[in-house]
Amino acid sequence: MSDIHSRRGFFRVLGAGALIPLGAAPAQVQDSLAGRGDVGTLRDPAAAGRPRQPTRSVDDNAEIQAIEQRLACSCGCTLDIFTCRTTDFTCTYSPQLHTEVVALHQSGKTAREILDAFVLKYGEKALMAPKPAGFNLMGYLVPGAAIATAGAALLLLLGRRKAAVARAGGAAPAAEPPASNASPEELERLRRALAEVDD
Repeated sequence: MSDIHSRRGFFRVLGAGALIPLGAAPAQVQDSLAGRGDVGTLRDPAAAGRPRQPTRSVDDNAEIQAIEQRLACSCGCTLDIFTCRTTDFTCTYSPQLHTEVVALHQSGKTAREILDAFVLKYGEKALMAPKPAGFNLMGYLVPGAAIATAGAALLLLLGRRKAAVARAGGAAPAAEPPASNASPEELERLRRALAEVDD
């Protein structure tokens, strides 16, 4: 439904061009639509999006959801299967992957066995987080080690600066005025010029 404005007032557009006054009572709406066979029907169901299968009780199983949150969708969205299938209704991969998870779960497989089956079929890229073993361990250790090293270097630098300030007596030495190569006559002329500017 949409609202339009015309010279005669405001109207609501219903169906294929039926104009109804905005303040119309439900009975007036029914009367104006009487005899129209197309009211309440959707002419092109594909315009509403890809048809989806009805939700089953197994689709809301908490154990299946937990497994799917550990598995990556292969459509390239970087989301897990559960998030992709419940938020991106244009994805054709996540419903298929969900069906595989449900079939494995219903065959009696544990969560670990389902994850291992996905890794065996799709490779380690099927996991949202890599296994902490072998070269993957570097992905877990290097960022933490880099942060710890940077923190230690910063603390060392601050400690050295603090020690240098303490050795200097807490204050920086006063700067001596620069040596002047000007003659006494030039200095006198400069003093007079500055006095004139102050006045």
